[in-house]
Amino acid sequence: MKKLLSLMLALLITTGITFAQNTDKNAKPAKPATEMKGKTKKDGTPDMRYKENKEAGKKEAAGATDKGTKMKKDGTPDMRYKENKEVKKEMKKETKK
Repeated sequence: MKKLLSLMLALLITTGITFAQNTDKNAKPAKPATEMKGKTKKDGTPDMRYKENKEAGKKEAAGATDKGTKMKKDGTPDMRYKENKEVKKEMKKETKK
């Protein structure tokens, strides 16, 4: 009985070890943000706790407003504003041609 119990315990431990670190070889690592020159986290994304990263993030988000469109937080144009509605009308005209 003692041998059977120790054999089962050894079998359980070895199966646990073999399945413990099953890594996916097709998994893609996180893309590092090369544009931001501030401090980054271990995965390469910018650390937004630092002032230089926050400012760079704001400048990147402001790129859309430079075009004359006001954007929502999710990055889509805010259709409450007249300039965004005009842009949409122009896009419809271009697609009809």
